[in-house]
Amino acid sequence: MNELQGLVHDCLVKSGHIECAAIIKRGDGSARATSVGYEVTSEQSSAITAAFASPTDAMKKGIKFNGASYKCIRADKDSIYAKKENSGFVASLTKLYIVYGSYSSSMCPSICVEIVEKVGDYFRAKGK
Repeated sequence: MNELQGLVHDCLVKSGHIECAAIIKRGDGSARATSVGYEVTSEQSSAITAAFASPTDAMKKGIKFNGASYKCIRADKDSIYAKKENSGFVASLTKLYIVYGSYSSSMCPSICVEIVEKVGDYFRAKGK
């Protein structure tokens, strides 16, 4: 298991408060590591990248993701938080990666936020 895959499993998914997770490479949008059974589509990476490129639009219009409309509840240069009913996702932008985690209705959104942001902080501290 490579380092990134280990981070996805041990730090994100193993928490029990992240349903699907990925570390996406900035620039080409490719998944460098994902949770078991989860595949990042080009539509998903494009939607997250667009939200970071124009956080004001994401806040006003929401984010179209996985064929559904998500309300954007936070969008800035480092973080995107979006929700749809009782589920949602969090994305943290670093120099090289986008750290992504989603949560379902049975999970605690604030814990998902904390975990994804800590992994983002880890990469930012390393200059990645």
